[in-house]
Amino acid sequence: MADIDVDLEKIHDERLKRFRILVCVDGSEESYRGLNYASECGARRDADIILLYVRPIDQGLRTGGLQVRVARENMLKWGLELPGIQYLKKGLEFLKDSGNLGDDWDEKTTHTEIKGDPLGDNKTEYKNKDGKVIVLKLKTASTVAAGILDQYELGPYNMIIMGTSGRWGGWTKAFWDPAVAEKVASHAPCSVLITRDLERGKGYLMCTDGSEHSREMIVKAGEFSLRTDSQVSVMSVALDVESEDEARNNVDEAVVALAKIGIEPKETFVRVGNPIEEIVDAGSEYSIIAVGDTGKTGLKRFFMGSVSFRVLEQANNSVMVVR
Repeated sequence: MADIDVDLEKIHDERLKRFRILVCVDGSEESYRGLNYASECGARRDADIILLYVRPIDQGLRTGGLQVRVARENMLKWGLELPGIQYLKKGLEFLKDSGNLGDDWDEKTTHTEIKGDPLGDNKTEYKNKDGKVIVLKLKTASTVAAGILDQYELGPYNMIIMGTSGRWGGWTKAFWDPAVAEKVASHAPCSVLITRDLERGKGYLMCTDGSEHSREMIVKAGEFSLRTDSQVSVMSVALDVESEDEARNNVDEAVVALAKIGIEPKETFVRVGNPIEEIVDAGSEYSIIAVGDTGKTGLKRFFMGSVSFRVLEQANNSVMVVR
């Protein structure tokens, strides 16, 4: 048992040195747009991409027998239309086409027993000589949100990417549901990108309020933008005319922080008015709106209705909560 704990600790420490992206796929067009972003962001040798499909416990798989045995042998060779497997296969093909998966990869498939479900958790891991890893994970959980958050604990990850228009294996609720997207964005310890009609090439809009968490967000979001070679712009919102100078100072501080990591913003500006409305309006011209969290714990973030999470809820395009 001690040897197992040492091995897990070693794996965890090795993963901390990597840039790890968890992409939640469900077969929707939006989830593959998120995968496209992940493919760009994870193109470097130090980055790993994990594709995740979460399905309800025992989703029509009580037959056991041959199905379970085949599933355990090799997830990608299932001759069955098991829930989610076709979506993961499509994601794998996408990564092959994008050049992220060549021929020289070691393949390993593992199975984990889940009480009350004959299929359990299954994953196929691809690893090349440089240590780069791509994983396809079919995960079983009581809810989609619980499955994603539990997967983080098995990570860790630098970023979770989720599309907003998912079906999630027959779940009756739309993907944009406080029990799924908002809950994950609220509770995940890492940055979360919620994609809506994600159109690459329009850059990041970074929103700063001058707080410590906001300054940290600017640097981290800037590092993300470097990975995708994206332009960035910086804005701040003043509540009234008297606060414009303070908002401008917030922007200037952000520009200095970005300069330290080699980024010169395409544009900077200040708006006056309601922060949520102004950010949502300005952000519509960009690929991604980047906002920081409140610095509070998950439950407090969830119930306090901070600017960041109101933007996440109301924006018509993609929003990244950076932490």
